[in-house]
Amino acid sequence: MAEPVAERNPAPAAPTRSRRRATAATARPVQRGTTVAATIYRDLRNEIVSLRRKPGEPIAEKLIAQDYGVSRTPVREAVLRLADEGLIEIFPQSGTFVARIPLGALPEAIAIRKALEEATVRYAAQRATRSQVAKLRANLELQRELEAAGDFNGFHQADESFHALIAETAGYPGFWALTQQVKVQVDRFRLLTLPVLGRVPAVIAEHTTIVEAIANHDPDAAAKALDVHLDYLQVTISDAQKANPLYFTAPLDDKAPA
Repeated sequence: MAEPVAERNPAPAAPTRSRRRATAATARPVQRGTTVAATIYRDLRNEIVSLRRKPGEPIAEKLIAQDYGVSRTPVREAVLRLADEGLIEIFPQSGTFVARIPLGALPEAIAIRKALEEATVRYAAQRATRSQVAKLRANLELQRELEAAGDFNGFHQADESFHALIAETAGYPGFWALTQQVKVQVDRFRLLTLPVLGRVPAVIAEHTTIVEAIANHDPDAAAKALDVHLDYLQVTISDAQKANPLYFTAPLDDKAPA
């Protein structure tokens, strides 16, 4: 289980040189047709959602600009965009921080995701071809390999690919794009549950049941298996919050960090 972060300080110390080098190493170059701000937004978003940047951690815009070799303008643009998504909090008198996970917003986000994926998996069960089922089973095998390696981050990515494949099988990949928009905070919370003993094998078992229902072209069974899979998120919110109290914010907690 991830360790709680230290209490945020209104005047945070500058990140160490080693942290700056690490950030620079993970920042990907700007791709053709992509603006600098879009690249910084993409990289920061990935770091926040994957918990490489922890809830409550300060965001040093000046250092990020130095790492990318740009002015602070595109960094500020990326930060404001992430703030609009609820992934960054800006406190004029205290600083800029990775947002804590909004406890009160999780149940609704999970419910929306469940509704979208229920429809998706029903279409997948109706339309799946043998080659598409083979792709899903190959993904399950990858999940097992990552479980054996103890690679939680890799497993999370394979999990994401699994659900994207279901949408592809359904013939409606846009369903997964919509789901990704609403589940960003859920993803951060969900990563905290993976190290829980026995959770990864349980996820694989749940995924396997979903795939078998799709392979059998049984929409009702597929939807039921998906419900069982996603219901776990609802019942573990409280446990995750208790284990990582500084990662979460209460529903009405809109105060600056003390």
